[in-house]
Amino acid sequence: MRDWVAWHEAYDDPSSFLNVRLRKVQERLSEAIGAAPAGPVRLVSLCAGQGRDVIGVLPGDPRRDDVHAVLVESDPRNAKAARRAAAQAGLPLVEVREADAATVGSFADALPADVLLLCGIFGNVSDEDIKRTVGASAVMCAPGATVIWTRHRRPPDVTPQIRAWFAESGFDEVAFDALDTDRLMSVGANRLSRGAAAGLPGRPLFTFRP
Repeated sequence: MRDWVAWHEAYDDPSSFLNVRLRKVQERLSEAIGAAPAGPVRLVSLCAGQGRDVIGVLPGDPRRDDVHAVLVESDPRNAKAARRAAAQAGLPLVEVREADAATVGSFADALPADVLLLCGIFGNVSDEDIKRTVGASAVMCAPGATVIWTRHRRPPDVTPQIRAWFAESGFDEVAFDALDTDRLMSVGANRLSRGAAAGLPGRPLFTFRP
């Protein structure tokens, strides 16, 4: 099994693909928060790790006091690091939950989200799981919400299909950033233009590959 704490160390290297990806996710996250309706903003981050995207943006964001964030992370060490970082940044409205992000019941009370982060997921699960998660995103989001997701473009490149699945699920594409990194990373941002008829899924959204 991958050591997800050690995996985070690459974020500290400005030349690493994770650092490049993080900066683009933070840029898109800042835009998404700014585009949310006036009033409270519900933000949900699945497989949040140490929360470097959210916690890296909120302290300097003009709407920081509007954002109620729920970060869902199963690794207890990463969850502890995220809580510590949120506290040090003075972000009392950031809640870190040590739970399985694939189980919607772990964060259902935080839905519908105005901003949903699905970063670091789609490269570690099956195509079927990606499709299921994209479809469920329409149910987990409020109208006009933004979903930010990541996936590499190495062959076979699934990102065209992911973009099509978002369109089929009622999302308009806000941005698709093909990053110039050794891992061919990409960052997508999609906005929900129509709601879903189905309810929240009862089965897990995805299962990480070993």
